[in-house]
Amino acid sequence: MLVLNNIEVKYQNIILVLRGVTIEVPDGQIVSLLGANGAGKSTTLKAISGMLYPEEGKVTDGNIEYNGVRLDRLRTKAIVDMGIVQIMEGRRTLEQLTAEENLIAGSLGRNPTRRELNKDLDKVYSYFPGLKDIRNQTAGYLSGGEQQQLVVGRGLMSQPKLMLLDEASLGLAPLLVKEIYNIIERLNKEEKISLLIVEQNARTALQIADYGYVMENGRIVLDDIGQRLLENEDIKEFYMGLTHVGEKKSYQTVKHYKRRKRWLG
Repeated sequence: MLVLNNIEVKYQNIILVLRGVTIEVPDGQIVSLLGANGAGKSTTLKAISGMLYPEEGKVTDGNIEYNGVRLDRLRTKAIVDMGIVQIMEGRRTLEQLTAEENLIAGSLGRNPTRRELNKDLDKVYSYFPGLKDIRNQTAGYLSGGEQQQLVVGRGLMSQPKLMLLDEASLGLAPLLVKEIYNIIERLNKEEKISLLIVEQNARTALQIADYGYVMENGRIVLDDIGQRLLENEDIKEFYMGLTHVGEKKSYQTVKHYKRRKRWLG
């Protein structure tokens, strides 16, 4: 479905952020992109969705294809119309609008009839029943968990075929993270939505991923089936803070971090 073929991304034609990144998202699958802050994960999603332009970024080498169509030459509106939606990091609601008005905003590009709109709202409320109870509340005053549900629901209103999800667990309590990811897994299975998920929470992402990639300093340094990455000792230590015997380990105590990463050797 989606192929990033050896892409390079620069900001202001100077700052090189992505260096030869190759990623594939097969139709109907969940793919996770893992890495620390500043690794280039969000830039990868923005390159796919056409959101680099407002930040003076550009794909300067390689290409991005979605069902055989080049995306890196298109603007965001055309990409959304093709069935791709990005859920931005940071729960970016339209703060002055109500929760339901936020959801309706997600459908505006499709220009649905009132009947179609009501059907789409009912679908969102079936996945996020809590949103129905707060549909008339101002979005800016909702809790973090409610806002995260709202932005995912707003993305669902565009009827996507591919959803790009950026740090859905950020700042949320573990129970809320589990709830959000359970719904994401249902969207994949029941709505047949393919997903590319950017996460720092490696365990959460890999538990539902068919395949995963690890990014360091703008490069893909490791990729494998999600379950195998979940069991990889280096992933456990460097992205879950666990040693081989299962004990917690502080990042500060991992003095050999860069030296020991076998995928860079």
